[in-house]
Amino acid sequence: MALISDRKSTPNQRAWYFYDWANSAYVTTTTTVLFGPYLTQIAKDSVSCGANDVCSDLNVLGLPIAPGSLFLYLITFTTILSALLLPVLGAYADLQPNKPKLMGRLAFIGATAASLMFFVSGTNWILGSLLLIVGNLALGASLVVYDAILCDIASADERDRVSSRGWAFGYVGGGLLLIVNLGLYLSSSEDFASMAVRISLLSAGLWWGLWTLIPYFKIKYVEVEVTKSESFGSLSRNSFRQLYKTLKELALYPQTRLFLLAYLFFNDGVQTVIASASIYGSEELGLEETDLVGAIIVVQLVAVAGSLLTGKLAARIGAKRTVLTSLVIWTFVIAAGYFLPAGQALLFFILAAAIGFVLGGTQALSRSLFSQLVPKNREAEYFALYQACERGTSWLGTLAFGLMFQIFDSYRPAILFLVVFFLIGGLLLSRVNFKQGIEAAGNKVPQVI
Repeated sequence: MALISDRKSTPNQRAWYFYDWANSAYVTTTTTVLFGPYLTQIAKDSVSCGANDVCSDLNVLGLPIAPGSLFLYLITFTTILSALLLPVLGAYADLQPNKPKLMGRLAFIGATAASLMFFVSGTNWILGSLLLIVGNLALGASLVVYDAILCDIASADERDRVSSRGWAFGYVGGGLLLIVNLGLYLSSSEDFASMAVRISLLSAGLWWGLWTLIPYFKIKYVEVEVTKSESFGSLSRNSFRQLYKTLKELALYPQTRLFLLAYLFFNDGVQTVIASASIYGSEELGLEETDLVGAIIVVQLVAVAGSLLTGKLAARIGAKRTVLTSLVIWTFVIAAGYFLPAGQALLFFILAAAIGFVLGGTQALSRSLFSQLVPKNREAEYFALYQACERGTSWLGTLAFGLMFQIFDSYRPAILFLVVFFLIGGLLLSRVNFKQGIEAAGNKVPQVI
């Protein structure tokens, strides 16, 4: 941990950081790098493929799906389902006496699904698809609770620093395991390559589950007394009622609502880049698996510095201005990706470094900004809406990539589609009056916003 000084952090904050460290291994090794191309190949092996790698379609509930689009459509389906379920989970979480324990249980479900991906082989793309859906749903659900805990362990003036440091921990953890997995893959023979990928998927699931034990046991949380019935059925009914109440009351917080709308747009671009980068690199640019893993390692390493530097910048000029600056950089970087020639691994690495620098800051500071706009004791409810907005449009980006490939046999045209989301999100964010929104939520206004 020498890369990330935590002398100012409390024991609760240090324990909280480790859930970023835990789940980032699944995000990097599994969903960002290995599982997309691996599942795509599994799907191709289950159908007949002719010249130029043109394959017949899969039959998914009677719908013809190109094997190259399967992973992207699965991400699309999962994000839509998450957007529907997570707000209910948030209302449910606020009725629980101990959020860290709930976060841990959700994480263990996701880690189990991630570990079972070891058994995806041959032509069993259906098992892979189901495990991906369960893993991603559990990840999103656990992050709702994890983000809500930030409001309880950090003051208004601490949250930019604490949130940025959590993301930095995540990039270090995810990057370390990815380097180990890259070493395993590079040292394996061609006959062992598939097994090396499966072992890497298993390692990501185990990493996620085992490191989650630290926040699960170490966060000292004052349990909230639950006066309502604690049966699952009763809590579920109360969750739906509370969700309805939250959506109605959101009209009382116009700045919170405007921020969510802005986040809904610009985060779509971020999430689509994360979900589609490896497939774009392998299928469109023709890069080797080792190049893709190397590029993600570059992202992870640069993102550590990016998260910490943007956190320091936010302390000087404010988180809002810092995020707006990062969105301008995102726009130029993604536009450059459209013109990236095939087979140029070095240029892909340069682009990956630029993405890494703005990635952590955008995500970490968005989280801390939103935490200022959340009414007291309603954290999980509102962070569920935050996660729902994260997934509310991110399916459009992955859907665009899937459709563009199905129509044009190329992922490249979808790149320009993403630029629009960064532009709209930045424009909306520039109009948010954070001082007004923080005061309306009844929170203390930090010295620098």
